[in-house]
Amino acid sequence: MSARLRASSAAPYGMTALGTALLAGLAGGAAVVLVSGLGAMLLGPAVTRRMMHRLVRHLGRDPYTENLAEFAPTLKKVGMVELIELTMRAEQGGKPPTRPWGAQRVFSPWEQLLLNPVYLHEMPTRETSQVETSVVIGPAAGKPLRLDTPVMIAGMSFGGALSSQAKVALAKGASYAGTATNTGEAYLPEERQAAERLIIQYHRGAWPNSPQNRRSILTHADAIEIQIGQGAQASTPQTTRAEKMDGEMRQVFGLKPGEDAVIRARLDGVESLEDFRRLVRELKREYEVPVGLKFGATHHQERELEVALEAGVDFIVVDGAEGGTHGASPTLEDDTGLPTMHALVRTVRYLEKAGKRDRVSVIAAGGLRTPGQFLKAMALGADAVYVGTAAVMAMIGTEAGKLMPFEPPTQLALHQARLKDRLDVDRAATRVANFINACTREMALAAQAMGKTALSQLRPSDLVALDPQTAAIAGVELAYRPVPAQGVSSDQPALGARTTGGGEDGDEARAEHPVH
Repeated sequence: MSARLRASSAAPYGMTALGTALLAGLAGGAAVVLVSGLGAMLLGPAVTRRMMHRLVRHLGRDPYTENLAEFAPTLKKVGMVELIELTMRAEQGGKPPTRPWGAQRVFSPWEQLLLNPVYLHEMPTRETSQVETSVVIGPAAGKPLRLDTPVMIAGMSFGGALSSQAKVALAKGASYAGTATNTGEAYLPEERQAAERLIIQYHRGAWPNSPQNRRSILTHADAIEIQIGQGAQASTPQTTRAEKMDGEMRQVFGLKPGEDAVIRARLDGVESLEDFRRLVRELKREYEVPVGLKFGATHHQERELEVALEAGVDFIVVDGAEGGTHGASPTLEDDTGLPTMHALVRTVRYLEKAGKRDRVSVIAAGGLRTPGQFLKAMALGADAVYVGTAAVMAMIGTEAGKLMPFEPPTQLALHQARLKDRLDVDRAATRVANFINACTREMALAAQAMGKTALSQLRPSDLVALDPQTAAIAGVELAYRPVPAQGVSSDQPALGARTTGGGEDGDEARAEHPVH
């Protein structure tokens, strides 16, 4: 037997020991709760005390090698998730584990940034309803995409990830909230029917790859997103085997029985920079809607942006390393790419330097979950944000109680799930809309406190950083460095008078648009 084969056959036994240690540790950790709880109910106080005494004595006297408490230093050294995944690598036939939802690590220090409210030197906005929340994606396009809120639903695919029920619920919810949803790597006619505004991905999938099929789909787009990669998976290829697909998935993808669904590393027909430029020009000319580019953030960000701007894209999706996915290897999720905050700042600065900031919209994506994070991303230059994981969690909502504790909540959302039909589409759509509307209102409230009459007025100066590193990344002031007082004179405008924002006519025009 070769050394390689010996290593392959021997590894699972060692890893099984670690898996056993994990299980034993979990059992030991749960033992106290189970014994004290169930024992008190079933066995009475006296028996429970004796059992607890024996358990505590066992944990305190036995050496680690014979003690369930071994789990504590093991997990501290290796980590819970790492221990599970190294066991999976050993036990699952040499295949990389695929972890749902994306990176477990949070790279962007959003919590180290705070928003700056105003009180007297500049007055807060009088009414929350005066805060304009709408946004235009691709202002230079023939048919710009106009939204009532900057919070959009990110691209999440039917089949490989979400069920058709989940996709329709997200589309309906987005429509109720006056925003857009994204098809991901599969076009569903039902999703188009449910979505008032639909962004269709031009993706790396081998389906549908004929010009005729492409035209029949992109005709329905309110915006086109060219997807050449994403934050959680980079540009890696993916394959869904034919035996894993049902009839609905094959029909939507246009695949024959026995044919795999393949996502390539490159776009079909794009083998050079000139090919990409030609593609963007063709899409813009044929459909007139905004045409954008989505790729996973990278330290080569500016080089990629240079090509995108030369091609004439209308928007850029900054998909940071914290982005979600239906399943990718842990290395791609945790150790690849650039954090969302870092990539966003670099993208905006590059567009400003290139003189394209007013023509090219920026959509921030990757690990964004709260209205506060959305606002901070907009202050750093984003025109809008994508939410994926947060939107799915909001969609499931309290319906998860139908399944727990014996099934995970994702059984209500995934296409491959046995219980996907239990999702109430209308109620799920309402929850999605409520989530987006609540986020938008919270953002408007914070903007009101900062004296803004539009979310688009947010700037880096509206932020302060709690540590020097975050200040350097974001280009904002440090919280412990005071700002010199400017002094007050009679020549200055009266308190509350706005010196920016377009004057009274502009304020009146903005006041016509209430928070949605």
